[in-house]
Amino acid sequence: MTNWKVILNIAKTHLLTKIKQTATAALGVTFGIGAYITLVCFMTGLNAMLDNLILNQTPHIHVYNEIEPSEKQPISLYDNLKNGFHVVHSIKPKLTQKKIHNALPIISYLEDDEAVRGALPQVKTQIFYMAGSIELGGNLTGINPVDEASLFNMGDYIVEGSAEALQTSDNGILLGIGIAKKMSLKVGDRVQVSPINGGVFPLKIVGLYQSGIADLDAIQSFSNIKTVQRISGKAKNYITDINVKLYDIEQAIPLAKKIEQQFNLTAIDIKTANAQFDTGTAIRNLITYAVSITLLIVAGFGIYNILNMLIYEKMNDIAILKATGFSGKDVQLIFMSQAMIIGFVGGVLGLLVGFGLVSLIDTIPFQTDALPTVETYPINLNPMFFIIGFSFAMLSTFLAGYLPSKKAKKIDPIKIIRGQ
Repeated sequence: MTNWKVILNIAKTHLLTKIKQTATAALGVTFGIGAYITLVCFMTGLNAMLDNLILNQTPHIHVYNEIEPSEKQPISLYDNLKNGFHVVHSIKPKLTQKKIHNALPIISYLEDDEAVRGALPQVKTQIFYMAGSIELGGNLTGINPVDEASLFNMGDYIVEGSAEALQTSDNGILLGIGIAKKMSLKVGDRVQVSPINGGVFPLKIVGLYQSGIADLDAIQSFSNIKTVQRISGKAKNYITDINVKLYDIEQAIPLAKKIEQQFNLTAIDIKTANAQFDTGTAIRNLITYAVSITLLIVAGFGIYNILNMLIYEKMNDIAILKATGFSGKDVQLIFMSQAMIIGFVGGVLGLLVGFGLVSLIDTIPFQTDALPTVETYPINLNPMFFIIGFSFAMLSTFLAGYLPSKKAKKIDPIKIIRGQ
């Protein structure tokens, strides 16, 4: 029967008599785990920030009525002309409106779906911004501000003002930060807008919006739906877009296809709209985990090397242990215990070092005009990273200690004593 108390005492004695080598091995584990925790928490936090910059503002499904040329031109409707050669100039889209027909019933239908978290209407129109002698072309989108803030985190991109102020204002506008800078406007000022069908409408600036995408911030502004409908001269049921938010993003593709087939509308799912961005995210994550695992493997080889040298230095001790009645299995357990103790101590210290470093990074100011709501460097403190790090520390030290301990198990004490 194995006497674990004696084995652990001998393992502890070996570790303490070679304290420098023990500390070096433990620090190797500490460095590997600490570097892994720091790198993976920082890089995944950075990737999440970049993902949120784009995906938070992107609906899972964007529904709209796309105007495109008719598949069948008038000349193709005459049977007598089918066999002739025809040249058709200046093909134009069929005469129709951008609005979604029966938009409100469609929204009610979507909201009744268990997979749908929310479906929000929008009214989009092209306008000119006018302030003094300055005129800029741009887009004005009518929204339900409070609902947009709830479902699509719009409040994170409002640098001045609030979604509630826009909701309660009949002639308010949430102006893009790029437009405000070009026209020297601030919250409380008035800006005149003119739609493409004519007319001039003064709107009060109740807030400033900054998405982090400079080209978008230079043209995009928001108002509530009623205001945009009034500016465009449209009825209260005039809706040009529906943005759908789902509980599970994986349901976006099948639901988008269902909407297209059922309502004869164009429905773009988030994966299709951001295919290139998703590919970049996957590659960044792959590089992050590859580098992290490499750090852990390098630490494991360092432990193996130190334990291997320790066995050569403990040849006499091994011979004495076997000569006094310890079996090869007992000797193997002694050296395996040393490896596991090093792994446990180094792993715990590595977790503490990693947590300390990421906490320090999380306090470093990160200021950029593109991301006004981000105040410090992003960190992702996922508990799973710490579990993986500690588990890998124990696994790597087990494997690093197994081969040297197996060698110690087979040592013949008589050859060692004769050699002395």
